[in-house]
Amino acid sequence: MLERLKQEVCQANLELVNQGLVIYTFGNVSAIDRSQGLVCIKPSGVEYQEMKPEDMVILDLEGNKVEGKLNPSSDTKTHIMLYKGFPQIGAVAHTHSVFATSWAQAQKPIPCLGTTHADYFYGGVPCTPAMSDQQIQKDYEQETGTLILETFKPLDYRVCQGVLVASHGPFTWGKDAAQAVYMSTMLEWVARSSLYTLMLDPEHKNISKALLDKHYLRKHGREAYYGQQ
Repeated sequence: MLERLKQEVCQANLELVNQGLVIYTFGNVSAIDRSQGLVCIKPSGVEYQEMKPEDMVILDLEGNKVEGKLNPSSDTKTHIMLYKGFPQIGAVAHTHSVFATSWAQAQKPIPCLGTTHADYFYGGVPCTPAMSDQQIQKDYEQETGTLILETFKPLDYRVCQGVLVASHGPFTWGKDAAQAVYMSTMLEWVARSSLYTLMLDPEHKNISKALLDKHYLRKHGREAYYGQQ
């Protein structure tokens, strides 16, 4: 099971490069085996073109290394916080993709301006508050995870599978590593299209709830009819 998880996580990290979401050693993807309580994550600072499945690092949910010769991603504690706080997710992806990161640096949520956004995120993609100096000095990566969980207290992580961390960048999640990366790709697309829309019309409003419901639910609702059932 763990060997397969390593394969999936390695492939998902390479897909970040294929989709143009990262350069050099930016970003990371992890996945969890809930039955064993073990997390598989990209090693820290390793070039993507050199990365192999055996380089992936296995940890428990307390962050203790179980398997692997390399150091895990520096964002590991953030990933672990999300696994603890979002019990139905199976994987987490973090990038520094240009458009999503631009919204994060501006500390602004991405509004839902059209149906393509509504196909993937139910409403706007939130941005966390800025982290305080005390949080930064305490345990930066763990506090990043806490900040995300606090932001989602009034929200449903199952229908909005992404967040912007203020001044930092995007995190997304899904049922597995491939879906987490897919959501990162979709988030980058809506970040770019929303920026262009507001450049054309700075006063553009969010789509109506009726149109939001129609597009999100036809793909993800109980009676979804998009695609091959």
